[in-house]
Amino acid sequence: MEQYKKEFIEFMVDSNVLKFGEFTLKSGRKSPFFMNAGAYVTGSQLRRLGEYYAKAIYDNYGADFDVLFGPAYKGIPLSVAATIAFSALYGKDIRYCSNRKEVKDHGDVGILLGSDLKDGDRVVIIEDVTTSGKSIEETFPILKEQANVDVVGLMVSLNRQERGKTHMNALAEIREVYGIETGAIVTMEEVVEHLYNRTYNGRVLIDDKMREAIDAYYAQYGAK
Repeated sequence: MEQYKKEFIEFMVDSNVLKFGEFTLKSGRKSPFFMNAGAYVTGSQLRRLGEYYAKAIYDNYGADFDVLFGPAYKGIPLSVAATIAFSALYGKDIRYCSNRKEVKDHGDVGILLGSDLKDGDRVVIIEDVTTSGKSIEETFPILKEQANVDVVGLMVSLNRQERGKTHMNALAEIREVYGIETGAIVTMEEVVEHLYNRTYNGRVLIDDKMREAIDAYYAQYGAK
């Protein structure tokens, strides 16, 4: 596992973004872990988050793209932070773009924030986590309505590695339905590998009992 992935796992824990316990997800599933990217709230956290995204995007897609698109609302700060970091780390000025939930009809009109989209733009979508793929169902039409863009791929921070609407991983479903590449900074398998029976900041976050709960969750909801 790359060093930046290990650091990112610990960064999620330190930022109170990744938690272990008992949680009810939006899907109704009862999960022993929960990720909330809304807990990244400070300047230093957003700076580091942008750097982790930029490294993962570069590892997966290189620098041959023009725009980072972050769906509203959580994707807005993600796209801004990662765009700044990408420029600093790799010396290429890409543009950021996000959407509004409601179309603005005065001043800076339209549905987009940041850069406009142009025919031929190569776009990477950036999100926090994808469980069912529903957000991409909403995002893809928005992009295609604005211009004839080429969606290069999707980057999330954590691949939960559970079923979407079928037996497949939600990210694999997106690849099949939309024909785009998908990637994640880390997978849940890598999280477990790094934290299982390991003391971090005086705590063992994934002990035998938590590992059993995670294994049981994946026995029920894991992707084949």
